[in-house]
Amino acid sequence: MVHDQLEDEENDGTLLNALKARMLLSECTGRDIWPVELCREKGIPEAWIEELSDCFESGFNSDLQTIYFNDSPVNQFHGIQDLQLAHKLGAYLGVDTMNATSMSLGRAAEVRAIQEAVDEM
Repeated sequence: MVHDQLEDEENDGTLLNALKARMLLSECTGRDIWPVELCREKGIPEAWIEELSDCFESGFNSDLQTIYFNDSPVNQFHGIQDLQLAHKLGAYLGVDTMNATSMSLGRAAEVRAIQEAVDEM
């Protein structure tokens, strides 16, 4: 079931509709961590930000483990993994994300599977 509109629990006026949710989902890659401020700017409900945000630490054994912000490596970063955001957006749009991603191998493939499931609705 697609929700027409969702207002976050704190009633700060942040609204999310199906079109906006689809647009946000199209920006997800499965590789990125979105800064909390960017999430707010893009209109992600505050309740979702509180639920999904975390502090991530870089690993420096390989470049794949290192978190970059503004092209510079950082030790810690507070944000939302866009894979988690994709699952939240997919569920909001009525997709059983666990079922849609059950055959996916890797984070990017999971996001693509969610995007495809939304497109097929």
